[in-house]
Amino acid sequence: MSALWYFEEVNLFKILCPHKYPEYKKEHSVNAYKKSDYIYFEQDAANKIYLIDKGKVKIGYYTEEGEEVIKAILTKGEIFGEKAILGVDKHNEFAQSIDNTTMVCPVSKDTMFALMRDNVSVSFKIYKFIGLRIKRLERRLQLLLFKDTRTRLLEFLDEMCEDFGYECEKTGDHIIKHPYTQKDIAILIGTSRPTLNTLMNDLKQEKVIDFNRKEIRLLKKIA
Repeated sequence: MSALWYFEEVNLFKILCPHKYPEYKKEHSVNAYKKSDYIYFEQDAANKIYLIDKGKVKIGYYTEEGEEVIKAILTKGEIFGEKAILGVDKHNEFAQSIDNTTMVCPVSKDTMFALMRDNVSVSFKIYKFIGLRIKRLERRLQLLLFKDTRTRLLEFLDEMCEDFGYECEKTGDHIIKHPYTQKDIAILIGTSRPTLNTLMNDLKQEKVIDFNRKEIRLLKKIA
């Protein structure tokens, strides 16, 4: 959406933000966060769902050894904290702004349930979205555990292509205009930035991809 988790090219913020509905508008505000500000911590009460209006948020947790593990980096139009809808009482992860201009709209569970109850289509999208996110997290965990770094990168490029890519009619290449920095991508595939740079350049030399700061191009294979 949205970034990693746009749901079928639908900006969930536009659908779910209470500011779009007169009966809920007065009860909700958009909160501003600077880089490194935490939106919630592990073990905080899970009583809200959060909608990103602007900026980036990373979702992760800390191991017993104190190592940070990043599960996702989310951007405009995405939601997080969605496990509250499933009856989870406390967060088992943290949410932290990684942008100096992040704007987030917190929505109480009661309001979200009301929106879902009044709109069957919204309810369906939310639950399907949650299912998609769980599947992607499971897939990423399997990649981190069992696949080498190159394979993880190629899988992630395919995933980004699904979310942000489109086919160039002239060349047949797939062009990915995405919101991630190289540091973001390195974190998400579990590698270092220098290793990512090396792999990206190797793939470029092999004519698998081409890239610049704004986009990545998956080159069409010619038999």
